[in-house]
Amino acid sequence: MRTFHRVTEASLALALMLGLPACSAPSTTPAADTTDAPAGATAAQHADDGHGDDDDHADDATTIAADIADDVGIRVAPAAAGTIADQHEVQGLLTTLESGNARVTARFPGPIRRLHAEVGDRVRAGQALATIESNLSLSTYTVAAPISGTVLARNASVGQSAGEGAVLYEIADLSTLWVDLHVFGRDAEHLAAGSPVTISRLGDGATADTRIDRVLPGTATASQSTIARATLDNADGQWRPGSAVRAMVTVSTQPADLVVPLTALQQMDGRDVVFVREGDRYEKRAVTLGRRDARQIEIVDGVAVGEEVVVEQSYTIKADLEKAGAGHAH
Repeated sequence: MRTFHRVTEASLALALMLGLPACSAPSTTPAADTTDAPAGATAAQHADDGHGDDDDHADDATTIAADIADDVGIRVAPAAAGTIADQHEVQGLLTTLESGNARVTARFPGPIRRLHAEVGDRVRAGQALATIESNLSLSTYTVAAPISGTVLARNASVGQSAGEGAVLYEIADLSTLWVDLHVFGRDAEHLAAGSPVTISRLGDGATADTRIDRVLPGTATASQSTIARATLDNADGQWRPGSAVRAMVTVSTQPADLVVPLTALQQMDGRDVVFVREGDRYEKRAVTLGRRDARQIEIVDGVAVGEEVVVEQSYTIKADLEKAGAGHAH
């Protein structure tokens, strides 16, 4: 087992004291067997003394002080029962709600004297967007926003003559979006209103959870796919209409006696392993795996319920043990 901690002057002095011979005179007597070394000695120290049995397990664990573990972001969670989801991955497209779209039009023909908003501006219902001089009355009138939202398009210029009913602006309320999921073949048979969905952005991997609202009765003409529609909260404005997304649709869940997050799992020496913490000691455990979904995996053997498993920065423990193993190899 490798020890990873800060060395203090006191601990260094103690180590030097433990290594001194029994008398001050030089001795030619071979070094005594260290089988009865102090309880505080590490497994790695025993391995250096020539004990083969200890060397076999020297790279199975490491010790990391609690403050250092906190600094590098190591986090643990108790292994516990959970569920494994049967999930289908599908592609989707973000669109605006039909009820959240508005076209701002001219009521009477005439030249446009002023425009009060640009593409990307957020406007409120009733806010003035354009001033037009009517050819009929020779007086100006104001065109206002019918809804609150974001200006998606401006189809007019100052000085241009607007015809009656001409579209000046297009506005959409982006606080809520639709996610249209395109599902192909027999996968559509597994989808139903209420099914949980996790949406992922393709650019940065950001996720949001929602549920299918409805499965549309027709098919998309171009792709011949069935469309399942979900609603996405976009109050923070981070999701953009027209963007492609990836979605994981959960069609069923099954109980499992013990699950851990996928982030806990590593591979060492061709085996699947996790790391179990006991105090400041982190032990490598070979595990037998069962079912998995996009977030977690079932552990069939190797860890007991309640044991504290490293769920964040598990690769840091792996790297420390591999470094120790490389040191022993030399």
